[in-house]
Amino acid sequence: MKKVLIITYYWPPSGGIAVHRCLKFAKYLRQFGWEPVIHTATGAEYPVLDDGNFKDVPLNVEVIKTKIWEPFNLFKLFTGKRKEERIHNVFLEEDKPTLAHTIGIWIRGNIFIPDARKFWINPSVNHLTKYLKDNPVDVLFTNGPPQTNHMIAYGVKKKFNIPWLADFQDPWTQVDYFPQLMLNPISLKIHKAMEQRVFKNADKVTICSNTWKYDLESIGAKDVGVIVWGYDEDDFKNINVELSPKFTLSHYGSLGPDRNPKTLWKALSILTNENNGFAEDLEIELAGFIGHSILDEMESRGLKKNLVLFNHLTREETLERMHRSQVLLLILNDMPNVNGRLPGKLFEYLASRRPTLVIGPEESDASKIVNSVNAGCTCNFNDLAKTIETVRELYQKFKEGKLTANQTDISQYSNRNLTKQLAGYLDQIIKQ
Repeated sequence: MKKVLIITYYWPPSGGIAVHRCLKFAKYLRQFGWEPVIHTATGAEYPVLDDGNFKDVPLNVEVIKTKIWEPFNLFKLFTGKRKEERIHNVFLEEDKPTLAHTIGIWIRGNIFIPDARKFWINPSVNHLTKYLKDNPVDVLFTNGPPQTNHMIAYGVKKKFNIPWLADFQDPWTQVDYFPQLMLNPISLKIHKAMEQRVFKNADKVTICSNTWKYDLESIGAKDVGVIVWGYDEDDFKNINVELSPKFTLSHYGSLGPDRNPKTLWKALSILTNENNGFAEDLEIELAGFIGHSILDEMESRGLKKNLVLFNHLTREETLERMHRSQVLLLILNDMPNVNGRLPGKLFEYLASRRPTLVIGPEESDASKIVNSVNAGCTCNFNDLAKTIETVRELYQKFKEGKLTANQTDISQYSNRNLTKQLAGYLDQIIKQ
């Protein structure tokens, strides 16, 4: 069987969504003639842990580990955080950042290039150089962020000239938070140069949305393929829960300042004030890291009494609650590259078969997918009238018992079929 070396920072016991890109590919690659070999980090400081992800690790798969040092303890000390705290995306941590936090972000952008995992690059290249001399593979596969994964593959590629597929779940210099890194001209030049090395040396580049494909090609990437996030059919086989008796609007995942749907909160406030029944039935369920600006906005709108917060749910708990919810919220980032933002949760929302309310542009890739499978509707960030009317219609269907599940075929988005697409790209580049 052909071998693919998957270089990934995220691997169980990591939780969160990022780990599932490589994990689900690894789970299904054997079905398409590829044996995965995993290179990952030992001693990694993952934002979230979830031992439940070990069930998807292929039986007897070879996992190579290289020790990593990350500067997060220094960041915590500098910003006054407790040592045991886990660091989420630094741009979600503070709505009104302190001077120490701002300096920490400057250091992150200008010193830790391409990212805070940079100290893993050389040890990994050295370790893999020794390993590959006795254990050849047919293809390298990397996924970023962290973009450190790509720089490890770049170092290995230079030594062995192994075909390489570089996959992006988020862009590099075009990612929405990139301007917040406060880069000086030299640091910006280094980031762009590293990105171009990936484009020029990888035998294939893929990304997770159509809009971002064209964005990458506009800065030099060639013939970019699109492999969207997906859902794993196995994760949904044994879920049997009853719908909530409340009119639940649920969001699963982090919400920071760039994902604070003020128009939605205003619309819900208006509806609760005009309809006592709506106020009693409404339940807003948010799970994950929720920024203070979101909580403050909701409280100012009188929605605190309707709010149910979960700091952390396991993956199994999250999927069960998705099935239980009346309406699933997909709140997109209100940022310039929003049209290409396809959150991984979108496809699990589709597999949960509950109506999805997208908050974001109607021309976004996410909105187009939701519409294409008749899974919900979209309200633009600032369209108050449409948001009120849409929520009112959803609530009316809820009261009539007609807020039903969508049964459109979504199998094109299964992880098995998406891995088949990946395997096709791998077969293609070893023949070049």
